[in-house]
Amino acid sequence: MSRLLVLTELFLPTKGGTAVWAAEVYKRLGGKDIHIVTADVPGAAEVDAVHPNTIHRLSLRRVPWLRPESLAMYARFFAKSLALALTHRFDAIHAFRALPEGLVAWAVARLTFRPVVIYAHGEELTTWGRGGKYKAMCFALRHADRVISNSEHTRDTLLEMGVEPGRITIIYPGVDVSVFRPGLDTTGLRESLGIRPDEKLVFSVGRLSRRKGFDQMVLAVAQLRAEGIPLRYVIAGIGEDADHLDRLIAEHDVRGVVHRIGAVSEADLPRWMNACDVFAMPNREINGDNEGFGMVFIEAAACGTPSLAGEAGGTGSAVLHEQTGIRVDGNDITQVVDALRRLLTQAPLTRALGQAGLDRVQSKFAWEQVAKATRRALLARETE
Repeated sequence: MSRLLVLTELFLPTKGGTAVWAAEVYKRLGGKDIHIVTADVPGAAEVDAVHPNTIHRLSLRRVPWLRPESLAMYARFFAKSLALALTHRFDAIHAFRALPEGLVAWAVARLTFRPVVIYAHGEELTTWGRGGKYKAMCFALRHADRVISNSEHTRDTLLEMGVEPGRITIIYPGVDVSVFRPGLDTTGLRESLGIRPDEKLVFSVGRLSRRKGFDQMVLAVAQLRAEGIPLRYVIAGIGEDADHLDRLIAEHDVRGVVHRIGAVSEADLPRWMNACDVFAMPNREINGDNEGFGMVFIEAAACGTPSLAGEAGGTGSAVLHEQTGIRVDGNDITQVVDALRRLLTQAPLTRALGQAGLDRVQSKFAWEQVAKATRRALLARETE
């Protein structure tokens, strides 16, 4: 059993891939000897009551009048983590991002003579320019004993930042295959939007930001409908691009064809992944912001659904081109349209991609497999 101190600002019940990853992996690596320091958020007590690890909650809000405004957060993180490290015999200290957690973890690890492991997810490495935050992030990553990268693309970014190759271990994020699986009851989903049995359903979910490519999907769906292909497109999620998407839907006269349904519940997401014929997120890079991996592609694959993905970022680790889905240049609307047309009109291809994706998820991406890979990485660190 591992004895670990884990620092993560994001943890359940906070939504998102990082929060889920931390909760799912560490509960499989040990019990109460794993201590997780994280943010106090609404609903935390219910999560902590049933989670097998020991959870410590802190107020990690930024203080606007402080300079820097994150100073109080760093101080609370450091004080609590140092106190735990001084009173427990941890094998290592883990941080789920370079900032703020990684910098704090490095300081505590060096003061208490323990190894430090920092996770890198991709998008956080490329969106802070080259100023003070970037330099602090580089320092933490370069001085970590091990960096866990979520994709080959993220590893390449780490190498560009000066992290030694021998310190990087690639571990893909995972999915709960008992939740995301084929054969779920989808009764009422298509019917709620009046989708006919003969109409193909394309589904997207995620934060409504421009880099996700949902705007390109609206244009592609409009063109394919004009070609006479019967399809509907459902976009789930909230975000800053909502108004832009609504304008596109109106401008291209696809109201009643493209449906924005807002946030979906945790229970309904795997049902939508089952109900659709294709999952689509033709992401692209915008101002250095890109997709580090794309856990939603793995969730779709776990339901036997093929994906249309963008080539930007680390999606090549989540979607194998022409094997489990199709990857395109998300900036090129012609590529998006052509790929979507293939997936909607070539049933043997769609079935083959979906089955291959499902097989790959079950062998590589179940949380049990991710936990095993993490355990191997820890053992490798201990034997060096």
